[in-house]
Amino acid sequence: MGKAAEPPVSPFFARDVLRRIRQEPTWHDRLAGWLRPGRLIPIAGVAVAVIAASMALHQPMPQTDDGADDPPDVVANIDPQDYDAVVDLDDLLANEDDNVWTENESLSL
Repeated sequence: MGKAAEPPVSPFFARDVLRRIRQEPTWHDRLAGWLRPGRLIPIAGVAVAVIAASMALHQPMPQTDDGADDPPDVVANIDPQDYDAVVDLDDLLANEDDNVWTENESLSL
């Protein structure tokens, strides 16, 4: 019984906790850390390289005029029986487009 129990926490516990809270970086400090030139330059370089590579890979193939006289496959595959229906298709579509504009103009006047 002659022994005193030690305090469970340090007498400076509150001071240490508050110091740690003050030392934690805020969102502004974290953002400033990411925007440092030491990090920003390599990240920007990688981003530019990825964009350039994606643009280079998605370029359309150059078209040659070798088959300029050949009709497109869709036109070549039309059956002679269906040709009568396809002949007037452009006229019907043009007529429909004209009607749409005429109806909108009559409503606005």
